[in-house]
Amino acid sequence: MKIRVGLGYDVHQLEGGKKFFLGGIEIPAAEKGAVGHSDADVLIHAICDALLGAANLRDIGFHFPPTDPSYKGRDSKFFLEEVCKLLSEKGYSISNIDATVVLEAPKVNPHIEEMQKVLAVCMGVDQDDISIKATTSEKVGFVGREEGVACYATALIYKN
Repeated sequence: MKIRVGLGYDVHQLEGGKKFFLGGIEIPAAEKGAVGHSDADVLIHAICDALLGAANLRDIGFHFPPTDPSYKGRDSKFFLEEVCKLLSEKGYSISNIDATVVLEAPKVNPHIEEMQKVLAVCMGVDQDDISIKATTSEKVGFVGREEGVACYATALIYKN
């Protein structure tokens, strides 16, 4: 069995009056939303990069460039499903995902189980194979000033 690991990172600015998507769901009552070419879901984007990196398939921007108007406003679950197809075509399966969202507000923890359910369907894995954690940056930096959101993700994949 061949085992590989990948690391993903994404960051987006936050802006008032926008919807906030994270982990494939809309976070209700968020005062700010992430700004991006697609729906700016940093959790999904970081997971995509972790999976692509583990399989040596470059990054999300290579496969879905932000200069392509067909991805404008696109639901990020589409990207994750396409990345999973690319992995499958290369003979890889997902073992697990571990992700950390860095955000001052709103609180992420009440939404983690719903995000795990949605992401598990997109990736064709068990909900238990997806770990999502959340932290703040203790008011330090752009995240601490509530100007942005960041996410780190690792992926373990394998090929029989």
